[in-house]
Amino acid sequence: MTRWERLLRWEEAHRFAVDATGTGFLLLVMVATSTDIASSTSNAMRTFASPLIAIAIVTPLAWRRVRPAASAAAVYTVGLLQLAFWTPLVLPADIAVLVALYSVTVHGPRWAHRVAIVGALVGSVLLGVVMNGWYGAAAVSTAVFAGVVALSVWAFGLVRRSRRETIAALVDRARQLEVERDQQSQIATAAERARIAREMHDIVAHSLTVMIAQADGGRYAADADPGAATRALGTIAETGRAALTDMRRLLGVLRGSGDREPGAELPGPGGLGHGAVPGFAPQPAESDIGALVDQLRASGLRASLVRMGEPRNLPPGAGLTVFRIAQEALTNVLKHAGPDPLVTVLVQWLPDAIVLEVTDDGRGASADSDGLGQGLLGMRERTTMFGGTVAAGPRPGGGFRVRAQLPTPGDGPAGRAPTDERNSVIHTQDEATR
Repeated sequence: MTRWERLLRWEEAHRFAVDATGTGFLLLVMVATSTDIASSTSNAMRTFASPLIAIAIVTPLAWRRVRPAASAAAVYTVGLLQLAFWTPLVLPADIAVLVALYSVTVHGPRWAHRVAIVGALVGSVLLGVVMNGWYGAAAVSTAVFAGVVALSVWAFGLVRRSRRETIAALVDRARQLEVERDQQSQIATAAERARIAREMHDIVAHSLTVMIAQADGGRYAADADPGAATRALGTIAETGRAALTDMRRLLGVLRGSGDREPGAELPGPGGLGHGAVPGFAPQPAESDIGALVDQLRASGLRASLVRMGEPRNLPPGAGLTVFRIAQEALTNVLKHAGPDPLVTVLVQWLPDAIVLEVTDDGRGASADSDGLGQGLLGMRERTTMFGGTVAAGPRPGGGFRVRAQLPTPGDGPAGRAPTDERNSVIHTQDEATR
């Protein structure tokens, strides 16, 4: 900010003090000038009254910006009374009428400056009549000259007013944009936090649940079948490494790719052991649900996967959503379904949507919650972002069911006519042995 801008801002913040000071200096000049002019007429009454009229007509200018309408009304009233009752002699202080007209035009309401210009024109006509009589070219010339001067001051004030309004609108717009920017930043931050919380919950909850189940199974089977305990420990180690990989990938996205350790190798999508590839692995998708079911089946869960319809490519976000919903639903089975549940994962491709359904025959519907319901909440948030629906609750005959449906793109393979039930592709992975 320059020195001139700082001075203007200070002057704008101290309007009354600045105007009162200027009015005081103007009073000194006008009172002295009016006294000199009146004294030259050799009229004692004029010599005494002229300074008083100058004071009365100039003093209201101290409020010309803080109370523009009232200030202009006071100046106009004194000026009209002077023309009507005192003298046709125009004092130098009468210039305050033009100052008041300009001030009310720039700073006052619209009705005030319109009334002020009408009053100024009427006063111009009265000035011509008072000074030169009702008839004659001199009266017309005086009225026209005073009216043109008043219209010029009014027009200049309108230009100034328009500029002030434009600047005020731009400042207000900039302030609104700044507020909207801060709000958008806060909304984006909250959304990112929610997304990270969902990812952390899916990764940590699923992996820890599998590890706990394996640890419990290995402890019980250690005496009877040491080999089973060894396999359980291997599954625990593999699951822990997969979870650590997912965590590193998530934190790597937050930190930036430059913070990743050079030469680090990551397993396949979702950390499910599809093979190691250098660099960042892709996010898990719908096609990785089979590996997820295999992982749970290896931990002793009786799980089967059913695919119906012709698979299609999903957008990365939609594929990740389907995978995370399946992961969370199977995690809940491990935590709440009780011993030896039978689980079925159904992936059905409809002409315009994909349906994921995870059902079990355990006691999950009546189990006590061990958390704050973040898993089901995350499911709803994920499906809502893609315009889908999710339903979770007890199913007829006992057990629990989670059903999610997400719309799929309508072009490409999705736009083909659906096949009937006899021609649909059905692939079922055999249920694991007890």
